[in-house]
Amino acid sequence: MKKVLVDLTIKEVQHVNANCVLLVMCSEKPLPATLPGQFAELRVDNTPSVVLRRPISVHSFDAGKNEIGFLVQVVGDGTRWLASLKVGDKVNTLMPLGNGFTMPAANGGRYLLVGGGVGSAPLYYLAEQLRKNGNDFVILIGARAAKDLYRRDAYEALGRVEYTTEDGSLGEKGYVTNHSVLAEKFDGIFTCGPKPMMLAVAKYARENGIACEVSLENKMACGLGACLCCVEDTKEGHRCVCTDGPVFSIDELKW
Repeated sequence: MKKVLVDLTIKEVQHVNANCVLLVMCSEKPLPATLPGQFAELRVDNTPSVVLRRPISVHSFDAGKNEIGFLVQVVGDGTRWLASLKVGDKVNTLMPLGNGFTMPAANGGRYLLVGGGVGSAPLYYLAEQLRKNGNDFVILIGARAAKDLYRRDAYEALGRVEYTTEDGSLGEKGYVTNHSVLAEKFDGIFTCGPKPMMLAVAKYARENGIACEVSLENKMACGLGACLCCVEDTKEGHRCVCTDGPVFSIDELKW
């Protein structure tokens, strides 16, 4: 898939909460086709402590408007700089990178999308595409508390959304793998979030004979498979998450 290096202009900034911001960026030229599950490497400028770009998953994408959205959680100097950007600022971006989720055939199947924390970010774009394709799906999002959930209204506008919170402040109390929606039948599962959560989801999928894809969150530096920072040990040997992933079938992993 074609990759481009482009200066994107910040079109919209939404402060989701104290530690998370939605950045919607646009380009004067058509952006390359981008799939749910892919990511981009965003350059951080004027921050001496940050040398490498920051890998951020694609949260939304609109080819007609040449727009792409990134949900940025502040965890360090790089993401803090990104979260400080204003409308009109430019961000040098390398995109699209990695391999995305396997899109089901149109008008068929029922799917479960499981997100944990900011790991729910790439599932928004995936849900948009499933909806356009006429697929039935349920989004299940877990967090420590209701205040830690992101863009609830936006997700709920796409379809049915279920929640789990560890403190019981919204939805069912506990973890996503304890939610009652798992008693329903699904043809496939897509998940992204903390590794312990994804391991539990993968275990549930295997036990129930359900195809499952996971979006790994290994630390990625170059995004091009050169630095080997993000290597994952798979059944086919060591593979770079940034180029061979970040999406893998659980059948490929030693989980």
